[in-house]
Amino acid sequence: MSDATRRTLWLQRHAPVVAEPGLCYGATDLEAHADATLAAAQRIAPLLPAGITVRSSPLRRCAGLADAIAALRPDLRVRHDARLAEMNFGAWEGRPWSAIAREEFDAWTGNFADAPAGGHGESVRAFMQRVAAAHDEWLAGEGDALWITHAGVLRAVTLLQRGTRCPGAAADWPAGELAFGGWLTFDN
Repeated sequence: MSDATRRTLWLQRHAPVVAEPGLCYGATDLEAHADATLAAAQRIAPLLPAGITVRSSPLRRCAGLADAIAALRPDLRVRHDARLAEMNFGAWEGRPWSAIAREEFDAWTGNFADAPAGGHGESVRAFMQRVAAAHDEWLAGEGDALWITHAGVLRAVTLLQRGTRCPGAAADWPAGELAFGGWLTFDN
């Protein structure tokens, strides 16, 4: 690929949420701390190239960061994209991770691709397909993009960039944690 067609996908994680630590809140629509959201916006806004496409998860913790970036960079337009929302963890939503029975968690990770999280939530395969649809659209398009999103989406895109459309086992899911408000980039 020539430099003329080279493009960058920026993935920024939302700021810390207003919730107790250790809470499962994938699809739960929580606010992020306002001061941390503004600080994250102030760190990334001056680095973004002119004309970059900005998409945000519609969940408040991401939408608030998108709004803060747009306020600092009025040349950028934000579009909300439900494909960039965090995974739905079903009955586990709003519960501390420590309160989820080991047997429930093991049943999910034992059939990681296809078991619905939390009994009736989203499967990893469905989640990956949703994120892959957005990723494929970006790959087919032109130009740089910023996605304001969640840790799960960041991990899903990491797998997609490696050529994995759906992990076969929980051990294949990328480990590590991107700091709240932090970002990473992929060049294609």
